Amino acid sequence: MAGRDDGNRHTEVTGGADSTWAQELLDHLRPAGSGVRRIVGWLATTLDATASLLDRSGTPLAGEPMELDEDLFADLVCGRLASAAWQGDGRHLRLVRVELPGPSTAGVLAVSRTAPYDRRAADILQRTASVLELLLRAQQTVATGDRLARATADLRLAILQLLMVEDIVSARRVAAGLWPGLLDTDSACVYVVETSPADRDRLAEACVEATHDEALVVRCPAMDGHVIVVVPDDTTAAALRAVCRHTPDALLGGSARQSLAGTATAYGQAVSALAVARFHPDRTAVYAERTHPERLMDPDVLRSWTTRLLRPLDTLPHHTRAELLATTRLGLEFTAVSAAKVLGVSRNTVRARMERVENLLGTDFSDLTVRATVHLALNTQVALAEDTSGRPAAPAVLGDLLTGPALGTWARDLLARLDTDARDLRRTLRAWIAAGGNAERAAQLLGVHAQTVREHVRSAEPVLERQLLASGSDLYEVVLAHLATRELDQPDLRGDR
Repeated sequence: MAGRDDGNRHTEVTGGADSTWAQELLDHLRPAGSGVRRIVGWLATTLDATASLLDRSGTPLAGEPMELDEDLFADLVCGRLASAAWQGDGRHLRLVRVELPGPSTAGVLAVSRTAPYDRRAADILQRTASVLELLLRAQQTVATGDRLARATADLRLAILQLLMVEDIVSARRVAAGLWPGLLDTDSACVYVVETSPADRDRLAEACVEATHDEALVVRCPAMDGHVIVVVPDDTTAAALRAVCRHTPDALLGGSARQSLAGTATAYGQAVSALAVARFHPDRTAVYAERTHPERLMDPDVLRSWTTRLLRPLDTLPHHTRAELLATTRLGLEFTAVSAAKVLGVSRNTVRARMERVENLLGTDFSDLTVRATVHLALNTQVALAEDTSGRPAAPAVLGDLLTGPALGTWARDLLARLDTDARDLRRTLRAWIAAGGNAERAAQLLGVHAQTVREHVRSAEPVLERQLLASGSDLYEVVLAHLATRELDQPDLRGDR
């Protein structure tokens, strides 16, 4: 047995015709090269030997298990020897110490073969040991970078989820450590960028780089192709639009400016605008400032009705109340599964919170008229949080909101668009809403096939310029229009009696 004290590893490359092995070994270091296991396998094939890379406990990291002298192995791992050689029983064994990732961590590259080691074999072994050290160090750097990137992404998502449940103080505290000043604003816009799932990570990084950490960029946990961006100012928004202009097939939808407490509302607006962006030449759209029914209602009456309807929740602790309101707001806009992913909770948690709100309000969210009116109250509640006027208002009920002349005119004009179709889309849509958006039940009421109901509802979407089959603000506006024209009965709400 022979050993060599730790020192500079021999790295001279043998010249001559038989030097193709050096190029093959270097190819393993290319970005598209192979991993540690393949390199050890290549070494065994090249030297016609058995090769193994062992960690400090003797466990193989690559290659085949190999029995070694424990004392010799310990001398190599602790650094007393840099390499060792042994021959006997018809085999020739070479051991080389290899630095492994981590503090004071080393392993051993062991190669056993029947032929003696010539200069070429020794060079190949020493070079391979050096390449393994480089590759392991590079993999550690990449792994560390990946862990840091995942931790940063998780932190961004946590901040967004805190904003979604209106916990602004906690969101600012979490953001302050890595992104000072990011949430030093009272209002912001939310943008949703859509691309293919395969391109999302690249687009998200482009958004982070373009906004210089002055926006909250989050990979949407609910939709694989979406990136959610909370933008505090117009300058940052312009940078975001520039990224999308230079990204083929990217779509961009933006919200109106909302308070930070209204982040969930802004997110819903951005998703709605994203649907419109598909039909715009520049593939971008901002939430349309069209005439919304709540803008046609008496603001004092709307405020009074909202306060009265949501009063049963006022007995809850502030954090619990905000959590229930935010969850319900998202649950009414999207499916329970999507809302759960955005909030970072289970879908059962979303359903449980919404059921609690149902019980407190004494109502049933399976009724679309209930969903539409509670959605109206929840969005109004966000505006109430910003209203510091303290103006008193007389108690109001839903009927007071729906009798205004401006709202009646808007509702009649909107639904009259359906009258131009000979298929009586208006009758089908009314029955479908009354059936809770269930095509089968609506078909039974109308005496037609369920597919006919679906086709009629789908045909009504471009006429009304609103999405109906996807639950959300567009559908609820159409429901409110039916309530205002008295084509549907008002829902029974405990706080509205």
